[in-house]
Amino acid sequence: MKKPRIGITIGDPSGVGPEISLKALRNEEVLSSCIPVLYGDASVLNRAASIVNCSREIVTLERSEDAGEGNINLVSLGALEEPYEFARVQGKCGKAAFAYIKRAIEDALEKKIDAVVTGPINKEALHEGGINYSGHTEIFADLTGTKNYAMLLMGGGIRVIHVSTHVALREACDRAKKERVLSVIRLADGAVRALGIAEPRIAVAGLNPHSGESGLFGREEIEEIIPAIEAARAEGINASGPVPPDTVFVKALKGDSDIVVAMYHDQGHIPLKITDFMGGVNITVGLPIIRTSVDHGTAYGKAGKGTADESSMISAIRAAVQFAGNR
Repeated sequence: MKKPRIGITIGDPSGVGPEISLKALRNEEVLSSCIPVLYGDASVLNRAASIVNCSREIVTLERSEDAGEGNINLVSLGALEEPYEFARVQGKCGKAAFAYIKRAIEDALEKKIDAVVTGPINKEALHEGGINYSGHTEIFADLTGTKNYAMLLMGGGIRVIHVSTHVALREACDRAKKERVLSVIRLADGAVRALGIAEPRIAVAGLNPHSGESGLFGREEIEEIIPAIEAARAEGINASGPVPPDTVFVKALKGDSDIVVAMYHDQGHIPLKITDFMGGVNITVGLPIIRTSVDHGTAYGKAGKGTADESSMISAIRAAVQFAGNR
């Protein structure tokens, strides 16, 4: 079977992204499972290589198609040609990080690479650099022209997909509408099938305590979530719920479901990060391309020290390889 060509954006240069990208590619299992293509700048990667003691040669390319098997390949964009500091928000670093992402998306859309794995970025640095997105998910959706998408997290033996993510909690409650919940259930079903599970079991969390207790603590379950579940079941999707939010993940860990539909950001993120803080993977589903990511930030406190844990990057690359293989 042909090895997939996996694009890896190195993230914000002032964070740990460049370091964990190289550390992940020191793993022979990872390197042998795909043809990796880093997107960044040679100056940034060479600096990171000296910090993490990466002795393997970094092969600089003009085109991702020229990436060689067994190499640490780099498409160097020249997006950051001036000095930068570690562990500090800098607009020039946010602007460079966006340039790496944009080129990787373009290559994926043109099928020059089979998937994109993203290193961590800093939202404040993006904004200082004039890039007005709230995060990776929104960048990928906009640059691929995708309207219907969702964030999926995997790690610690559970999978969770979100009805809403980077919005105020008050707005998240307003977004728990039938059509959006149904859309996310459909995306969950497709994503789990793409991972090789033929008959996904989808548990849908409630929004309110005790899933509303028959309307005592809110009517969102009655008016929006239950109708969405019923519509999904009518389409042949094995969806159940709404399951009370305080028990749905306990049941998922016991194997009662293959994925949980969470109603908002923290409802899904907290249980996953408790079970697997450093090994989790963030996936954007609904895109025309494959995108996986580390499930942590730029970790400025560890930047430039060579001590950052690469586990989540390794998991993200493995997930990208798995999705690419099934596709």
